[in-house]
Amino acid sequence: MNKLKLMTMLLSLIVGQVAATELVYTPINPSFGGNPLNGSLLMGKAQAQNKHKDHIEERSYAEKFQESLERAYINKMVREITDLAFGEDVEDSVFNQDSVFVSGDYEIQILTSNSDSITVQITHLLNGEITVIEVPKFG
Repeated sequence: MNKLKLMTMLLSLIVGQVAATELVYTPINPSFGGNPLNGSLLMGKAQAQNKHKDHIEERSYAEKFQESLERAYINKMVREITDLAFGEDVEDSVFNQDSVFVSGDYEIQILTSNSDSITVQITHLLNGEITVIEVPKFG
């Protein structure tokens, strides 16, 4: 028995001390505190797995040009309506008389017959929906 105790003590001295530590969770995603160098790797994996692709609609040069002209004309209408509403005199205004502008599926009518307001009526030509905007004149 003495030899067994001696052998156990000798074996425990040779093996040494056994140390244990607690487990610590470290996130992988940099958004949640992980290593910032993992960001591009994770993004690459996500994009490789993405089944949804953007459907880019190509427009012709003529369509882009037409849209640009329509935007410019609508911007001019908004500026002139604002100038008329605040009493600034616009000499060569489109709105010295009632006017109609058709853009795509919409018809825009500017009605200036009332002396204290400007009425803008927008009609959706496909479903007949009408939106009326009244802008008061301040000048």
